[in-house]
Amino acid sequence: MKLTDTAHMYNVQQKILVAVDCIIFGFDTQNLKLLLFKRKVDPFKGDWSLIGAFVKGNLSINDAAKQILFETTGLKDIYLDELKTYSDYNRDPGDRVISIAHYSLISINDFDIEKVEEFDAKWFNLDEIPDLVLDHNQMVKDAVNRLRKKVKHQPIGFNLLPEYFTLPKLQRLYESIYQRELDSRNFRKKILSQNILIKTDKKDKSESKKGAFLYCFDKDKFDILKTKGYNFDI
Repeated sequence: MKLTDTAHMYNVQQKILVAVDCIIFGFDTQNLKLLLFKRKVDPFKGDWSLIGAFVKGNLSINDAAKQILFETTGLKDIYLDELKTYSDYNRDPGDRVISIAHYSLISINDFDIEKVEEFDAKWFNLDEIPDLVLDHNQMVKDAVNRLRKKVKHQPIGFNLLPEYFTLPKLQRLYESIYQRELDSRNFRKKILSQNILIKTDKKDKSESKKGAFLYCFDKDKFDILKTKGYNFDI
């Protein structure tokens, strides 16, 4: 095949836009939240949307996701996992668009909460998410399911909780992800059996006179289990 024939094949193909959408979950020690912003362009301008935009030609998909997140919310240095590619031909009435969704779980307290509001972005509790544009509600549903599967096989909380925390606080993190109450006795038994927590002699007396013992993560054991995986089916 001649080079001119190859060039012609490229030129006659339909041009397809590629976008990145970021599903950013944030934990504030009590609730799991989702970061949304008001869409800047038509169609659906002004409606609530995931953080997203089209990929520029000189960026990899992952770099594009990080740049879009920063330009849209001011958040940076966020680790993103690729979730799934959404490619239904009619998913965007504006044009033929393929979106590659990414997700992340961060501690909201590590970032400037007011900063995102300057970008018309807002944190929503997971059970108060409004109707979103396009197929973004499905993206969120898929990301939540992926997150729930992930926490069954990898420990979480090291970067989401303060250095010292109570077992009820750790349980609250899991409850916020599963969106249901967990049996305290069963949770305590299972989490302690993983041997990733160190019990201190300190107590948190903010909720009762008796107080609850404070724990911290054993970083070495935490990192091992994060790499090797484990089974924490609750």
